[in-house]
Amino acid sequence: MNAMIGGFRRDGFLVVPKLFTEEEAREIATWIDDLAAQPPQAGRQMMYFEDSVTAPTARVLSRIEKFAECHEGLGRLVADDRILSLLSAMLDAAPVLFKDKVNFKMSGGQGFTPHQDIQPGWDDYAPYFISVLIAIDPNTIENGCLEVAAGAHRRGLIGRRWEPLAGPELAGLDFRPYPIDPGDAIFFDCFAPHQSKPNLTDRPRRNLYLTYNRRRDGDFREQYFAAKRKSFPPDNEREPGATYVFRV
Repeated sequence: MNAMIGGFRRDGFLVVPKLFTEEEAREIATWIDDLAAQPPQAGRQMMYFEDSVTAPTARVLSRIEKFAECHEGLGRLVADDRILSLLSAMLDAAPVLFKDKVNFKMSGGQGFTPHQDIQPGWDDYAPYFISVLIAIDPNTIENGCLEVAAGAHRRGLIGRRWEPLAGPELAGLDFRPYPIDPGDAIFFDCFAPHQSKPNLTDRPRRNLYLTYNRRRDGDFREQYFAAKRKSFPPDNEREPGATYVFRV
């Protein structure tokens, strides 16, 4: 455990193979299928769609956020001790859930530009966060696995609020891909710069992203999602003709 925590603090992230078994990963995949099949409900799960990069006229499911209260199995998962025990050691404090999200990255799904998770004003809520990526499908270079710049978290906030990292901000950042298998996890610091490429394969690349902060700093999940729902509502809650822009 000490070596794992030391590696996380050195690099800003930690790859944990087989945090969940293959059988558990398959079960989680069925839970995500169940979640995706639920009709969108105003004020409940937040479903977002995006333009496909391989079929320009198509819209594909991009992500679902705030799902823990919408599915019993996924609600248990966010409190799984395998996650919380590692987080407690990394945070040196008890964790509390801040944000829950499934990134679907369907065939033709877009990638994510270089960014730090702290950039969209998360520090308005708490000073520090750790996110846990849990792979549901194989994450490969071809389908846009996570790419992280090791050690760059020690530079603190590199970019501007609400804008992807660009220009001189990218100087010295060595993004490297980290392919992983279903059930594997990656824990990463909110200051760790990361990115991903589009999914150019014919299969989805689904990942769970669970973000936590120190419980002693406060429980801000409801406040965060209320603000996001107002500024960047899910597709089914948008005003006709209005334009909404996802920035980071």
